[in-house]
Amino acid sequence: MAITTKKRWSTYAIVHLIILAIFTLSSLNVIAQDDIQNTKVFKINIKENIMPSAWRHIKVGFEEAQKANADVILIHLNTYGGMVDIADSIRTKIINSKTPVWVFIDNQAASAGALISIACDSIYMRKGGSIGAATVVDQSGHVVPDKFQSFMRSTMRATAEAKGYDTIISGTDTILKWRRDPRIAEAMVDPSIYIEGVIDSGKVLTFTANEAMKNGYCEGLAEDIEEVMKKAGVKSYTISEYKPTFVDGIVGFFANPLVSGILIMIIIGGIYFELQTPGIGFPLAAATLAAILYFAPLYVEGLAQNWELALFIIGLILVAIEVFAIPGFGITGISGIILIIAGLTLAMIDNNVFRETGTFNALVILKPFGIVVASVFVGLIAGIYFSKKLLLSPMFPNLSLSSKLDDSKGFVGTDLKIKTMIGKEGIAVTILRPSGKVEIEGEWYDAVSEYGHIEKGEKVKVTRDTTGQLYVIKS
Repeated sequence: MAITTKKRWSTYAIVHLIILAIFTLSSLNVIAQDDIQNTKVFKINIKENIMPSAWRHIKVGFEEAQKANADVILIHLNTYGGMVDIADSIRTKIINSKTPVWVFIDNQAASAGALISIACDSIYMRKGGSIGAATVVDQSGHVVPDKFQSFMRSTMRATAEAKGYDTIISGTDTILKWRRDPRIAEAMVDPSIYIEGVIDSGKVLTFTANEAMKNGYCEGLAEDIEEVMKKAGVKSYTISEYKPTFVDGIVGFFANPLVSGILIMIIIGGIYFELQTPGIGFPLAAATLAAILYFAPLYVEGLAQNWELALFIIGLILVAIEVFAIPGFGITGISGIILIIAGLTLAMIDNNVFRETGTFNALVILKPFGIVVASVFVGLIAGIYFSKKLLLSPMFPNLSLSSKLDDSKGFVGTDLKIKTMIGKEGIAVTILRPSGKVEIEGEWYDAVSEYGHIEKGEKVKVTRDTTGQLYVIKS
């Protein structure tokens, strides 16, 4: 009896342990399912043109999503396009994201918006929405040359390819089917591409919501975020949203290419105007403030780096040396101008694009370069024009000497000895390009070459003087 009782208790213990194990596993499974259902969604709104402000929203939003341990990043998108380089930065960020990125196209995803959408893991669209028309155009809406279109075609195609393909077994054949056909992405840029049943050649491809669904460029149609979650099979979720701060708005405003161009004009115009007036005054202060407002937002955005700011400052120093220390204008001044333009241009470019993609895209540099060169040119012309106007204006009498000093009253504006130099010969003691110094009868004089450059040591002859300035030719 004792043995039987022990066996019975052993059987009860084993059964009890089995029941306890089953209950524990069931509880763990319920917890796991609850974790899956309680999806943390982090939403970022892009309902504007794709400009530097949109790039800032994405960067900061992704950082906040990571801190919040979000399961999904949802981009609420409605845009007609924008800057290609900014869109390329955003699509690179999305492709490299470890957290799944979904996009809800709330009406339009045109041009740069199409590129961003294709980079996302899942695309959901509102009925009546559209995606496509990614041909590169300039600010006036004209199609740019094919070398720029080639960059956009390859970028769209590579973005679609990054979404991978499915392997389909059909009998003895293995078929690879792209989840998003790269040819379709390319056809959104190139009107010459023909895809049977999708697009005729001669037209740039734009999908409606239903067409996007049919061709694998949309995972579901939805009217709002709640319906997006249902289409995605997410039953329980919490949504947190990135909300731009006041500082974000200020940074986005000054990082706008149009505003940046105006600031560059103020920088160049202010520096030129300051060189035309005695002392240090308002023009230099305006140029300094404009430089701070230009570089600070780009620095905060992570676009401008220390070395790019250093290029700009070194360029200014070289130009100042050329103007104040070296006669004429040569290699030092030209180098300074090149460094100034390089610093201003490179500060507008996101260097991470080249680091993450490992490729060089000329389009990324050409647009900022064009903005900088045009702004420098306009700023210089404006500086020349307004400096003449203001220097002679009675509203600013202290900027220049306006009273007339007559010889009859004892005022002599030039050294009278200069007038006796006409016709005399001497030697160039510096290079004249065209201005420099010459030695005549043992004394040095400032002189300007009438024709071309005169090398140091060459003989010269004085041809004329104008307001105390000698003009010479090779003798």
